[in-house]
Amino acid sequence: MKILVIAPHNDDEILGVGATMAKYAKIGHETIVCEVTAGDLNDPMVQQQKREAQKSHNLLGVSKTIFMDLPVVSLKQMPTKDINEAFLSIILNISPEIVFIPHKGDIHIDHRMTVEAAMVALRPVNLPKLKAIYAYETLSETEWNIPTYDNIFQPNIYNDVTEEIGIKLEAMKCHASQIRQYPHPRSLEAIEALARYRGSTVCCKYAEAFMVIRQVL
Repeated sequence: MKILVIAPHNDDEILGVGATMAKYAKIGHETIVCEVTAGDLNDPMVQQQKREAQKSHNLLGVSKTIFMDLPVVSLKQMPTKDINEAFLSIILNISPEIVFIPHKGDIHIDHRMTVEAAMVALRPVNLPKLKAIYAYETLSETEWNIPTYDNIFQPNIYNDVTEEIGIKLEAMKCHASQIRQYPHPRSLEAIEALARYRGSTVCCKYAEAFMVIRQVL
């Protein structure tokens, strides 16, 4: 099975789908990560962030990493047609069976625009093999927006990642430029706490939670 994880920024995919990616890889599925935005490619920090992402993906067993290198924080300044075409080209080339995307209610505009462009490309007419689209939560993005009915993340599917939580935390450690000290949500303690909470919801030790956007049975 071919799984695609779309991440607006480096480390979003680890926060939201890190343990699930490791679980898929462990049982032999092909997992591809698409990193959407990047800063100035001549900036040493941007190159460091890419190396951190690649290191974390290697640890999780990700099959391939794609860097789209669209402008960080400036997606809204790109013509919608150009963004949609960039997503469509990549998604058609991959032809995934399962896709994970950010939550449309995240506070960062890059997340919201990523979701909109991804959903245009993920229309059923384009991808007859596509079986499911799931939205993931991103600490410091999903929980920080205005809590209106259309912004709230309401998980309705859970993945028991008790065996994979350790490697998720190790993968996050690879993002040395992004990780923070507790009580910041992008800290190892907060990541583990969320996984514990999501796990307790379905009576397992650790879980990652998602919203079903579309699923074909």
